[in-house]
Amino acid sequence: MTEMVGLADVQAARELLAGVTRTTPLEPSRPLSAALGGPVWLKCENVQRAGSYKVRGAYVRISRLSAEERARGVVAASAGNHAQGVALAAGLVGARATVFMPVNAPLPKVAATKGYGARIELVGNTVDESLIAAQTFAERTGAVFIHPFDHPDVIAGQGTVALEILEQCPDVRTIVTGVGGGGLVSGMAVAAKALNPDVRVIGVQAASAAAFPPSLRAGEPVRLPSFATIADGIAVGRPGELTFTHVRKLVDDVVTVSEEDISRALLMLLERGKQVVEPAGAVGVAALMAGVVEVTTPAVAVLSGGNIDPLLMLRVIEHGLAAAGRFLRVTVRCTDRPGQLASLLGEIAEHRANVVDVAHQRANPHLRLGEVEVELSVETRGVEHSDTLISALRASGYQVVFAGEG
Repeated sequence: MTEMVGLADVQAARELLAGVTRTTPLEPSRPLSAALGGPVWLKCENVQRAGSYKVRGAYVRISRLSAEERARGVVAASAGNHAQGVALAAGLVGARATVFMPVNAPLPKVAATKGYGARIELVGNTVDESLIAAQTFAERTGAVFIHPFDHPDVIAGQGTVALEILEQCPDVRTIVTGVGGGGLVSGMAVAAKALNPDVRVIGVQAASAAAFPPSLRAGEPVRLPSFATIADGIAVGRPGELTFTHVRKLVDDVVTVSEEDISRALLMLLERGKQVVEPAGAVGVAALMAGVVEVTTPAVAVLSGGNIDPLLMLRVIEHGLAAAGRFLRVTVRCTDRPGQLASLLGEIAEHRANVVDVAHQRANPHLRLGEVEVELSVETRGVEHSDTLISALRASGYQVVFAGEG
């Protein structure tokens, strides 16, 4: 199935979604606008029903099923957002939904999917493995398989995001969005290029789970041998046949960002934008912050989802603080004598840094007799403050070793 989706398909999808999905807000981002020297907006699909844009495509696909198909039920595979979209859409049209999710799927996404009425099957370690299980289930039971990205109805539904952007920001020049299997960026590119061919559409993938760049170089979908990223919502090992065709013909560029880039973006969105966003939903912002793509403003970055596990959020915030130079994990080697710890902590306090936790280590065989290691987690005000603190400690005779160093 390689026939391209057109603007009329996206517009028809929007009519189907009237009263089902919400028109999500377009919020200005002062930090990004200042960094890029022009207006930058955030398309807040993180506040969409079910927490992401996925309900758009899922509802368009399921609402077009015949009565006989709905009676057989639907089945899907997802790490979470498509699962919730399918569960919600199936409930709205009165169809049973079974969803296959990886065994390590975030617990809040599993619970939310169940809450929308779907039956959950935890199978495989990746979405690709869950997809195989879901397709096997469909063949065995007759349930209709709802693909997370590689279907014209799904692409058309996701493309309605771009229709809203072009209405909310008519002079937009660049749209940046995350890419997993390619459904969202494909649909958005269809709508954006049809209504304004000068708009640049940029896709962003996590560098450790980026299947599109090698596929585009090869001229066909290529499967990654392995992949892992905190951005579980876009951790897809192979582009779809249909989405690959759309991306190759319509999308201007696909770039990648690191895990540290994603962490920094999440931290900025939380602190400055007051936006709760999952890692996959923040990769567009990460690309803008990291400067990995040339952007003409006004620009819009899509926050594609907000379904983040609170435990993951804690880890990501800490990682983001570390990546921004605001959270240090260091080991200080010093003499093991009374008052030494108080002196060390006093010097840190003099430089207005905050000690989060501290631990003594005397059993390291690499330590000399009469020497102790003090493991510290310290909050600072940024890279310059961290560098000043480390320099001061070393000037005072302390041996400072960063986590991971010998």
